[in-house]
Amino acid sequence: MGRHTFTVCGTRTLLDGQLFQVRGLRCSNALVNDAAADSLIRHLPVFAAYGVNTVSVFFQGSRFGDVHGYRRDGTLNPVYAARMGRVIEAADAWAMVVLVGCLYWGDSRAKWDIWTQSEANAAVRNKVAFLGERGYGNALVDVDNEGMALRAKGFDNRALVLAGKRANPERVIGTNFRGEPPPEADLGLHFATPVPDKPYIESEGSAPNTPGGYWGDYSKRDGFYGYLHVGVYTPEMQASQVGSAADHFDAGHGYLMASTWLQAPPGQGPRHYPGGDGTVQAPGIRWWLFWLRRRFGPYPAAPGNIQATRSASHDTSRPISSHRSLPPKQEQT
Repeated sequence: MGRHTFTVCGTRTLLDGQLFQVRGLRCSNALVNDAAADSLIRHLPVFAAYGVNTVSVFFQGSRFGDVHGYRRDGTLNPVYAARMGRVIEAADAWAMVVLVGCLYWGDSRAKWDIWTQSEANAAVRNKVAFLGERGYGNALVDVDNEGMALRAKGFDNRALVLAGKRANPERVIGTNFRGEPPPEADLGLHFATPVPDKPYIESEGSAPNTPGGYWGDYSKRDGFYGYLHVGVYTPEMQASQVGSAADHFDAGHGYLMASTWLQAPPGQGPRHYPGGDGTVQAPGIRWWLFWLRRRFGPYPAAPGNIQATRSASHDTSRPISSHRSLPPKQEQT
């Protein structure tokens, strides 16, 4: 059984009953193999040293990683379920939260095109039941990444939320399609329209000032099954990423940084460690983590975590500043 519990009260997100603003990283391909899962687990205290308190991990799909977390009938693939369990348990040991993604459609080769609403409901229901059976209180759920399954197959996201709630009414579940979350959803994620009575988490924050779009021409090319410019950011891109994150935090929202550095498939990644300053010579996301730590300090919620964060305390970085209005959401990551 886990030690920590993530909940929602009104417009606030809480951990163990205390105010908890989500600050994290999108690690959507973390289940692609054991090495990727183990790397994320090893680096959780490193990320916590920079102020990270949340990671997101997907059980199906994730572009170019093709995580096959579900069987044809919507039951869980035990190999991927075991990896997810290890990540959630390791996060719980550091009092960190895991955003568990269920359906990831789009161009993923891991989706089941034969699925109807029934199998999609079963997939969400089985995932939520798994979290409850294991006592994983530090997890919340995204039923449909960017509403991709809604757009491609017409799967009703409200029905997906209700399927999850039937498995466990107390589990925090959010939606991620363009529009207001249904009444039964606890919060809105990424593409969702923020509403006054629910929390909002930008669960896929990328650099809005990117030529061609960060998840568009900058990172992808027809005929290449992978990413370009992995972990590479111009100074302007870095400033816009920081500005967008600051705007979300200032508004009281949660924010998870999304990067090809973290999300790249095998052969390119995933890279579950800070890396460098974002240049071609030293790609990575350490520059953003420096900024996060300067703003919030290390995340020391778990016993012994303050000691663990000292390894990064000597780091310095050049200042990055920007403050812009919230950018439009980008599609097809």
